[in-house]
Amino acid sequence: MNQLATLSIYPAPVLVTAAGERAAYRFLEFFTAQIRNPNTRRAYAEAVGDFCSWMEARGLPSIAAVGSIHIAAYVEELGHTHSAPTVKQRLAAIRMMFN
Repeated sequence: MNQLATLSIYPAPVLVTAAGERAAYRFLEFFTAQIRNPNTRRAYAEAVGDFCSWMEARGLPSIAAVGSIHIAAYVEELGHTHSAPTVKQRLAAIRMMFN
């Protein structure tokens, strides 16, 4: 089975599915159609998964509730525990997902 087919069997995070069926489809489409490099796909999937976990821990009901202040707070926290290049990569993944 190829990587794209394997990826599509994994469910979207709860915060994504809470935003509706279209959001869940677009989420999976982002990882399967937008990111071609498997290493980038893996790194971005981890970054977005960590961001979704961070949002869940703070009680956000869905990705539809995310605003720039949430992303700024997340990036600020990351800056205390991760290197600048890692923070930039994670921010790039989040930005690309919301595009």
